[in-house]
Amino acid sequence: METNRITRLLIAGGLAIGLGTGMAFAQSASQDMKNAGTETKDAARDAAHGTAKGTKKAYHSTKKHTATAARKTKNGTETAADKTGDAAKTVGHDTKAAAKETGRRTENAGDALAGKPEKH
Repeated sequence: METNRITRLLIAGGLAIGLGTGMAFAQSASQDMKNAGTETKDAARDAAHGTAKGTKKAYHSTKKHTATAARKTKNGTETAADKTGDAAKTVGHDTKAAAKETGRRTENAGDALAGKPEKH
């Protein structure tokens, strides 16, 4: 009887230790899952924050550089128009002077053929 009693005591003790360990493991696994979920949520939040920050930065940079390009295009167009206007004036003036000189020489050539003295 004594061995029966000791056997029961050992079996009861083993079961108590085994069940206690299993419950501790179950609580640990549950806490691990909770921690994993929290870390995933935090990582997603950080990624979204980084994406928003990058998007804002890209927007502002694009806006700034578009304005700069528009301003430089406007200035370049004005400069080209000024240069074209100046060139047109120069060509017009040179054409007028050349036409006047051609007319004078033609008249002198006609006078020379007619035997008139050169007075122009």
